[in-house]
Amino acid sequence: MSCTADLLTSVSTSVEGELRPRLQGLFGGMIRAYLPQTWVFRTELDVASLVVDRDGHASVVRAAAPGPDVTIEVGHDRLRAALTTRRRDGLPAGPMTVTPHTAKGRAAFDYLRGRLGL
Repeated sequence: MSCTADLLTSVSTSVEGELRPRLQGLFGGMIRAYLPQTWVFRTELDVASLVVDRDGHASVVRAAAPGPDVTIEVGHDRLRAALTTRRRDGLPAGPMTVTPHTAKGRAAFDYLRGRLGL
């Protein structure tokens, strides 16, 4: 598995653990309207995707998945720091380009970026 895919695997477990119970609750239908989601992460080392299906199951693909909702281009060290600490402060310097391809992707990224440290 690629380094980026390894980082996303730990995130996918966390995302699924938080998301699946919320799909059962009162606002589950509202959350489900934003699913499925596919986010592509590009670093100078590799590309990997985080995919969350309609039932809240999260998985990682070791390539750019087709039809992404969001593409994030960021330096590997910055991505690693963000995903392991889940904090934006103290991240290594460098650009990060976020390209939302769908309205639901933009809304999800805006909501989740702080939780991911991005």
